[in-house]
Amino acid sequence: MSSDDPVPYFDIAPDNALEALGAPVDTASIAAIAGACRKGRDDLAARGLNEQGQKTLRRFSTWEITKYLIPVAPAHFRRVLRQNPDLPQGLTETEGGAKWFTLDEVLRLRAHFASEGSKSRDYLPYRPKGLPAKIVAVANFKGGVGKTSTGAHLAMSAALDGYKVLVLDLDSQGSMTSIFGGQVNDEWGTVFPVLARHYGEHLRRENQGRLDRGEAPLPLDDTVAQAMEMRVQDVVQKTHWPNIDLLGAQLDLYWAEFQVPVWRMQARSWKLWDALSERLAADGVLDDYDLVVLDTPPALGYLTINALAAADILLVPTGASFLEFESTGRFFDMLHATFASIEDAENTAARALGRAGLAFEWDAVRAVVTRFDSGQQAEFAALMQAYLGTALSPYRQDFTALIGQAGEQVAGIYEADYRDFNRETYARGRSAFDATYAGFKRLLIGAWRRDELAAQEENAHGKAQAS
Repeated sequence: MSSDDPVPYFDIAPDNALEALGAPVDTASIAAIAGACRKGRDDLAARGLNEQGQKTLRRFSTWEITKYLIPVAPAHFRRVLRQNPDLPQGLTETEGGAKWFTLDEVLRLRAHFASEGSKSRDYLPYRPKGLPAKIVAVANFKGGVGKTSTGAHLAMSAALDGYKVLVLDLDSQGSMTSIFGGQVNDEWGTVFPVLARHYGEHLRRENQGRLDRGEAPLPLDDTVAQAMEMRVQDVVQKTHWPNIDLLGAQLDLYWAEFQVPVWRMQARSWKLWDALSERLAADGVLDDYDLVVLDTPPALGYLTINALAAADILLVPTGASFLEFESTGRFFDMLHATFASIEDAENTAARALGRAGLAFEWDAVRAVVTRFDSGQQAEFAALMQAYLGTALSPYRQDFTALIGQAGEQVAGIYEADYRDFNRETYARGRSAFDATYAGFKRLLIGAWRRDELAAQEENAHGKAQAS
């Protein structure tokens, strides 16, 4: 609008406004709007589906593999393929053209280089033997900060790096589920039965104590009884990524925010914040995967508390603006108040019973600047870094055309074919997410290494005592 254009909010005629207003909106009209959104969502999501209605992952070229996935020179890569015809040879679209490989094939090639290649190169990502998977929660109660996008791209980055990943969607909006092509019919395909089983097992133990004291047991309702027959693996589904599995979400999951406090009122001794972490451990999930990525709702409710309590690493996406910085600060205030309150309540009871106290602890907590505009936000991001220091990751996720197109296709940037742009645009677009993953991977490896050294020290101490 130029300076000579009329101001659009002056001289609005009431009768014209009334004519444009339309009829009052009733609940049936809301249903129609929801239906239009649902149809639009299904149509847009179908852009990335094959003829069978499923998502597929594109192939990766020799250039991508040798630059981003396997640390080997292109000439040596091609030589190894010629010398080993039993290895995946890739597909070419033109005579003498570039070879393209599925991610399954890339994983096989990586395993071959790890077993036959130079022992000085890290062809497989670091994961200490005998230690459980690490859990990362991506959380902030402000929407629109790139929380789901950050979690999805971390999962994809780790998968491309060779890790086996479980993505767990705790947000009833189900955006993470859509990115990975998940299908969830009701709450029984979500994390809800996992939480319900944890409560049911606590209730059974509680009831045994009540029976021993001659008291009447608390009722085990049909919902909890049904959940008692389920394991985490029963609600995990495969995705179009060969080494990413999904525990999805949909709107009915929101019911858990009402049901969990009811269970807590019925059994005050139930430690609801341990439900997710203890069930993941009990069902062997932390042995089956290298990394578990938790996508949380944009609120500090019971599902988010479970995610934050389960997490080893907490990432908090935030924009580089005053309002987003302020909101993130309040998120940390709420985080502290919530977990300090749980600790105080539990430790008061523990002291009375002579038991060890409760102390929540995370391997690392980092805020991450997302949707970054270096031309407009560099100064404010620098101020944030000055205030937060090492609590703010120095890696910032720029918003580029590649990211925008991926969002339109309900996909991640790593799923975009660089031929739709060019190599330089593709490399520039993914560089911010590569840097974010590199920063996260340093936290992951450092945390595992700390655990590994602690385990070695404990074993050495135990042997010394035994001798």
